Amino acid sequence: MRAIQITSLNGPEAVELNDIPGLPEGKQVIIETKAAGVAFPELLQTRGLYQVKPELPFTPGAEVAGVVKYAPQGSDLNPGDRVAALCLLGGFAEEVAADPNLTFKLPDNVSFEQGAAFLFNYCTVHFALLDRGNLREGERVLVHGAAGGIGTAAIQVAKAFGAGEVIGVASTEEKAKVATNAGADRVISPEGFLETIGRGSVDIVLDPVGGDRFTDSLRALDAQGRLLVIGFTAGEIPEVKVNRLLLNNISVVGVGWGAYARTRPHYIPGQWEQLQPHLASGALAPPLGPTYPLEKASEAIQVLEQRSATGKVLLTV
Repeated sequence: MRAIQITSLNGPEAVELNDIPGLPEGKQVIIETKAAGVAFPELLQTRGLYQVKPELPFTPGAEVAGVVKYAPQGSDLNPGDRVAALCLLGGFAEEVAADPNLTFKLPDNVSFEQGAAFLFNYCTVHFALLDRGNLREGERVLVHGAAGGIGTAAIQVAKAFGAGEVIGVASTEEKAKVATNAGADRVISPEGFLETIGRGSVDIVLDPVGGDRFTDSLRALDAQGRLLVIGFTAGEIPEVKVNRLLLNNISVVGVGWGAYARTRPHYIPGQWEQLQPHLASGALAPPLGPTYPLEKASEAIQVLEQRSATGKVLLTV
């Protein structure tokens, strides 16, 4: 079968499309891949900068959607089922193996592209907002990077689970439109965002960006507010002066969804049970970004590096 492989750590330009052996039947579900999500970890993996460092060569790709080709007994899955899955590795290929516990039947009205765009981002922000952020009914949420995959998912999950006002932060008019279409009540520029919304104006800040806006994000929090740290796409890892936390009774909360779920096998299936009704209803609808065929995976990954993507970047197989 055809698969994208990382054979050297020289960046996205160096990934290769190769023929590799097919997958044996065993304890995992084998899925004929129809679409695969492309995320920031894949970019990091091309340079050996991600915390998960498989031995070279390997096939990246953590999330897919497709059709079940083989299902082990007792999995509650059957050949022909339309599914989304977290395969964690191997998704950029014509076939992929996934844990039955991380493979979920797609609602009939959800496309393969939407399925491949869903699990990684929506489970991450569900964990961030509900488990780590303790989102409560009517709270005000500020979302940085609001046009990206994490940002749009955060807007929709916040709204679906009871937030009051959700404010997106986006750097261009095009990105502002994406955030608005995702359901943001209003969208503001990152330049001077604190002056726009005011100090103490939100209960939760969800931040996948980091960088120099971090301190102003803390200032934006009301008493007992929570700043949820998801990533550092700006490159710079901020430092916290903890006297700010003490004086204002606010919290900086780390969000490591993958590390948390890895040791709790029933956690992600529990998330799916909560998220799936909102996916089926259309309340959660992943905005789809640029889509590339498998052989153009290098270009798809480079889009993330250039930060030009709005919505979820995808490969189709």
